[in-house]
Amino acid sequence: MSEDEHNIEFELPPMYPKQREALFDPHRYVCIEASTKAGKTSGAVIWLVHKALAGQPRQNFWWVAPVSTQADIAFSRTLAAIEVENRTANLTHKTITLINGAVIWFKSADHPDTLYGDDVCAAVVDEASRVKEASWHAVRSTLTFTRGQVRLIGNVKGRKNWFYLMSRKAQQEMHQADSEMAYYKLIAHDAIEAGVLSADEVRDAQRTLPEAVFRELYLAEPSDDEGNPFGLSQIRKCIAPLSSSRPYVWGWDLAKHTDYTVGIALDRDGRVCRFERFRHDWSLTMPRILADTGMTPALIDSTGVGDPIVELLQKSGGLNFEGYGFTSPSKQKLMEGLAVAIQTTAIRFPEGPITDELEMFEYEHTKTGTRYRAPEGFHDDCVMALGLAVMHHARAGSYDSTMSWVGGPGIDDDKHDNMRAPPVVHVGMPAEVAAQLRLRRWEPGRGWNN
Repeated sequence: MSEDEHNIEFELPPMYPKQREALFDPHRYVCIEASTKAGKTSGAVIWLVHKALAGQPRQNFWWVAPVSTQADIAFSRTLAAIEVENRTANLTHKTITLINGAVIWFKSADHPDTLYGDDVCAAVVDEASRVKEASWHAVRSTLTFTRGQVRLIGNVKGRKNWFYLMSRKAQQEMHQADSEMAYYKLIAHDAIEAGVLSADEVRDAQRTLPEAVFRELYLAEPSDDEGNPFGLSQIRKCIAPLSSSRPYVWGWDLAKHTDYTVGIALDRDGRVCRFERFRHDWSLTMPRILADTGMTPALIDSTGVGDPIVELLQKSGGLNFEGYGFTSPSKQKLMEGLAVAIQTTAIRFPEGPITDELEMFEYEHTKTGTRYRAPEGFHDDCVMALGLAVMHHARAGSYDSTMSWVGGPGIDDDKHDNMRAPPVVHVGMPAEVAAQLRLRRWEPGRGWNN
């Protein structure tokens, strides 16, 4: 063994299971949105010391906080956690050198330019929602050579900050096989269950704080920063398990570039009962849409590349598919209808990608009207598919007067009586789906009958 090699045995302080799972996740970037006093700081101190003890002499490990006073708090806690004989402290530079020679630095993010230049093996960005985005860019640059891991921790502070957006990106990507990101939420109830926080204290906070402040600080739920067209509290009221009922209508948003193709079906009561989200080339996408939708009426994105896709679906026997082209006015109409459905709790949807996208969605008023969109670099496929399903659901009860815009026959048009949909010619389609399509009838007074 060379003199630089070392074997160090140490015992980690106790952590409750969710806290340990979040901090010691193997992904490179881990975003942790946490309530106040849920153990995010103490857990991150343990993680950073653990990384430093596994390091080498003169390797750097950083704790970065929004301002120096917050860095001082973490510095003091870390000093208190390590026995005096196992570390050397420099109070001027706020560094702790461990017995293996690795150095932990406690820095302020107030001046981003002071954070460039070093090589850092692992880092914690504390109270990340309050750290300047330029400071995060600087910290990220220091991890380039070492490919070091980073833990981004903090309370939720609205939706208009880089930490909120990065957390949503991590939330979307963490289950992808090649993702380097992970996301966790630690809330007051987790800390209460672990015995870290008093339930009476949380109840007192709920009584004395404004609801939006309490939800941010103790439940890690962002306040309704102006810009969400649906209302975050209303979105939460619409969350319910996936319905097991039969689909009544489908909405399909087709993939563009790196997006997903998303299909959402609503049952007769407006509850999401089917949810499909995938990336395929078109040779696989079309058969899957046909098989998933079956006989059910479907409204599908016909914008750009979607127009010939809708035509091909219809030629393949999918006469229940109708196109909806996205323009600024038509998208505004679609989103306003979805907003009304959410604000009146006329629909229900499960937690997951649908709610994530709804909460991130934004609008702004421009000279030409209202623009609806996902933040830069994020998906809105679920929002669009849900909007299409909601529009189709609202019109399904009065087919002739409200569906004339798509060129369908009126419900009292008897020349369509007993019309059968042409058989589906599709290799690989389940036999029962093909049989359903062949039996599809038009009935005056009712429309297409499944």
